[in-house]
Amino acid sequence: MSSSSAITAPPAAIPSAPVSDGPAAAGRPPGIGWLWLAAVAAMLAAVFFATERFLTDRSPIVVGILHSMSGPMAISERSMVDAEVLALEQINRAGGLLGRPIRWVIADGASDWPTFARQATRLIREEKATVIFGCWTSASRKSVVPVVEESDHLLVYPMAYEGLEESPNVIYVGAAPNQQIIPAVQWSHDALKARRYMLVGSDYIWPRCVNAIISDQLVGLGDEKVAELYVPFGSTNVEAIVSRIVAEKPDVVLSSIVGDSAVAFFRKLREAGVRPQDTPVVTFALAEDELRNMPTAHVAGDYAAWTYFQSLDRPENQSFVREFKARYGNDRVTSDVIASSHTAVRLWARAVEEAQSSDVRQVRSAMRRQSMDAPEGIIAVDPETQHTWRPATIGRFRPDGQFDIVWNSRTAVRPVPFPITRSRGEWLAFVDGLRAAWDGGWAAPTGAVRPAPTGGTRNR
Repeated sequence: MSSSSAITAPPAAIPSAPVSDGPAAAGRPPGIGWLWLAAVAAMLAAVFFATERFLTDRSPIVVGILHSMSGPMAISERSMVDAEVLALEQINRAGGLLGRPIRWVIADGASDWPTFARQATRLIREEKATVIFGCWTSASRKSVVPVVEESDHLLVYPMAYEGLEESPNVIYVGAAPNQQIIPAVQWSHDALKARRYMLVGSDYIWPRCVNAIISDQLVGLGDEKVAELYVPFGSTNVEAIVSRIVAEKPDVVLSSIVGDSAVAFFRKLREAGVRPQDTPVVTFALAEDELRNMPTAHVAGDYAAWTYFQSLDRPENQSFVREFKARYGNDRVTSDVIASSHTAVRLWARAVEEAQSSDVRQVRSAMRRQSMDAPEGIIAVDPETQHTWRPATIGRFRPDGQFDIVWNSRTAVRPVPFPITRSRGEWLAFVDGLRAAWDGGWAAPTGAVRPAPTGGTRNR
């Protein structure tokens, strides 16, 4: 019996049942999975932002402000503090820097060089300041520079000065000598036809260096230096200098007398009958702000050399003047050092933003690349010298305490900290010689009116 295999058809395809997520899935509304995913994503985002907030530094960035709030230089330096505080307040109103507010600590240098050094040390070590905006006089700056160099820190110096210095730890925002002193002497020779000059100053490092620079320039011009005289720093005993001016009748007096001494000097000039139409004075140390504390009749008709005046007709300046007056009162004025102090803070803030850090070294490096359209014109940090390109301007004092602009360079002038009349080594030796004569200090011992030291002028 034979057998045969049965052939059967394959079973019909049976639809498979959906895979169940469990008993609860049957009753879950459509789209609940997406809601669950969104909830998880939101939770993760919250954790991320909380962690980011925890890890990101939101503490204030601390800055130091170091100026004379007391003593003979307070007449000039208090307004520098006002300008710097205004800039910092503006930064905070705009949201701070790097998402952090700015906190400032104001220290009083008290017009005393050792005090400046001690206060700079305190700002760095105790207050943890990331930058110091400070100093007016070169004696105070010379006292602070070793402190910031030893700490590898940063001083932003807003004031016009004598040059003859470069430090990797200082940004020099104010004018170098070829942006203030040298143009003023050339202008006096050309515009005032001056040939006989009297040089007067307070007896410390800045006026001594300024007058050495002027003395070299006068030699090159073939002009005469009638005398070079100094009054002790902070002294108002200026009668002897005024008597020499009356006796010598120079064509021009070039003055680097500062602070309260300058107020007394101009008063005594007028009392002695010295008038600008006969013997004009060109000052490097008096501006609009100081005139608030003295009769403008004492200076009307004389001249000042700066890189900024409140009367400059620029939209950027008009805006700055409005902001300053809105903050401190309509009776307040702006001046060169006020504008430079405000600019100094703004340049630093730009460097912080560029560096994306408040670290001293990173910010110091970034500051060497900063520029801005400031109230007086384009300001740019020269990366080679860490001084700023800026314009030069000369103004005549008006009876209302403002200035008529009589000359300006129109464009920014490249800074030259070491004038070419001497080598860098010779200038440094000159500065060292002054300090040696002053027993290691930056100002002459107090005493009577002093003449210039022998050998202060080259090639005479």
